[in-house]
Amino acid sequence: MIVLSGNTIYLRALEAEDLDFLYTLENDTGVWEISETLAPYSKFVLKQYLANSHLDIYEAKQLRLAISDYQNNLLGFIDLFDFNPKNKRAGVGIIVLEEGNRNKGVGKEALSLLMDYAFKHLDLHQLYANISENNKPSIHLFSNLGFERVGIKKDWNYTSGKFHNEILYQKIHK
Repeated sequence: MIVLSGNTIYLRALEAEDLDFLYTLENDTGVWEISETLAPYSKFVLKQYLANSHLDIYEAKQLRLAISDYQNNLLGFIDLFDFNPKNKRAGVGIIVLEEGNRNKGVGKEALSLLMDYAFKHLDLHQLYANISENNKPSIHLFSNLGFERVGIKKDWNYTSGKFHNEILYQKIHK
């Protein structure tokens, strides 16, 4: 039995075999705005990242999980970052790489599984997400799962010669 399993996808630890997918994702300039990437990643650096991905969330302060379907196709990643056990909070990020896998419930199921894990197993009180005001799919996803818009960071990100606002969403576990 897979602990973090849903109806159509499951979340799993990163594996060495994920290198090519990770390389494609991290070097896709179309997602650099989301990840705030400024330069390409080498396979060497990404191999080192995968080699250290086993570190405990309490030590690394982050956790990246692979989103896979039941045919073992890697669809994307979902992250907890800025893990703060003292204040019982963490940030959340998610990416489904292929356009054809988006808007099919993959993100919703993955985020639901991660929320359940974070609130029940890590005993977190809150999760938050920083989303560009232009990222309508992510705003829709997080809003549908009960994240509330709690603030705007004005002119927060500079992309394509313009400043863009970033919206802070928060989910308090009750």
